[in-house]
Amino acid sequence: MVSSEAPNSGPGGDRSGEELFALADAIAAVIGGSVAIEDLDARVLAHSTLPGQRIDELRRQGILGRRVPDQPDAQAERQQRQYRRVLAAPGVVRLPALAEDELPRAAVAIRAGDLPLGTIWAIEDRTPLDAAGERALLDGAGTAALHMLRRRSAAALELHAREQALRAGLDGTAAAQDTAYRLGLPAHTPLVLLGFAPAGTPAEAGTLLVRMGADLGRHFAAVRPAAAVATGPRAVYALLPGDDPESGRRLAAQALAAIARPRTRPMSAAVSRTAADTDELPDLRSEVDDVLRVTTAAAGAPPVAALTDVRAQVLLAHLADELTHRPRLRHPGVEAMLEHDRLQETHYAASVAAWLEAVGNIGEAARNLTVHPNTLKYRLRRAREQFGLDLDDPDDRLSCWLQLRISR
Repeated sequence: MVSSEAPNSGPGGDRSGEELFALADAIAAVIGGSVAIEDLDARVLAHSTLPGQRIDELRRQGILGRRVPDQPDAQAERQQRQYRRVLAAPGVVRLPALAEDELPRAAVAIRAGDLPLGTIWAIEDRTPLDAAGERALLDGAGTAALHMLRRRSAAALELHAREQALRAGLDGTAAAQDTAYRLGLPAHTPLVLLGFAPAGTPAEAGTLLVRMGADLGRHFAAVRPAAAVATGPRAVYALLPGDDPESGRRLAAQALAAIARPRTRPMSAAVSRTAADTDELPDLRSEVDDVLRVTTAAAGAPPVAALTDVRAQVLLAHLADELTHRPRLRHPGVEAMLEHDRLQETHYAASVAAWLEAVGNIGEAARNLTVHPNTLKYRLRRAREQFGLDLDDPDDRLSCWLQLRISR
């Protein structure tokens, strides 16, 4: 039997906790099904306790374990998609059951302005959710936000204020002096910026970053109280006053280990150079973003990297951007060769690229391609004749190689 007693509800207990349980009961009285109020880590902060409310086994396990239970991989992915939908939606989301023994749910995000705090999940009764039920969920989300903010400590609210200050400094929307003042940084304090992002470009990146930001905020509050953490659209940033890049590497590796979770995507961290003032924050952010762009996309990239580790890859990424924005800069012969290979299933581009990468060594390039040297010589001659490539000119060689390298 599931206990209906709210935790910390006795004398001297957490009054905000009592009020969340009362709020869950109030919503359940309108909707008819069990209601759970969760934080962003899927911990059950409160649940309804009305007799006769509709409930299923997943909800029972969540109440007993005080968090949403782990699911098998396939079902867990569908569950994560549901959470993403709820956190992104401006209103109530209707969700089907994910398994035969589950019941459909209606859910709403809990927010304080643009700050996500958690979610409310209501099991639907046997009749579809009506306008009164939706209004109860929406009003409940607003009330829950007030109670959850009250439960947050003054230190947590201070962290949020520091996050806003750091975000404005990174965006360049605040004066450097204002950012330094709001972050409590003396003049000429050495600054190192760390960036954290999930590998690849997952569809759930927004939700992952929100959770990473919360986890990293707690982590750095414990190990580096002077640090400031801010969540951006593509990465989470941590500003370390008084540190250098080497200590930044150690702290980044430590943070990755501390926030790692089972069955989650691997994460990458980037470390900036040292800056002497907050007016350099936008440049530090660009540097960190450049590093994360290549390390999160490359298999086998180091989990923690600085620009010095991946400078060549970053340069190629920027050159690729330039060719995308200014296609007239592309070598027409290389474009024609790539198109010919695509349509005719020939191998001219791969042959030219292998020869260039072998610095003109026919034997080495042929071995890398697993073809006879005479075959490679023939392809190179035909590439020169058919596509107008002047491979004897060093500038043309460089231009061809860069375009072929980027195209891969």
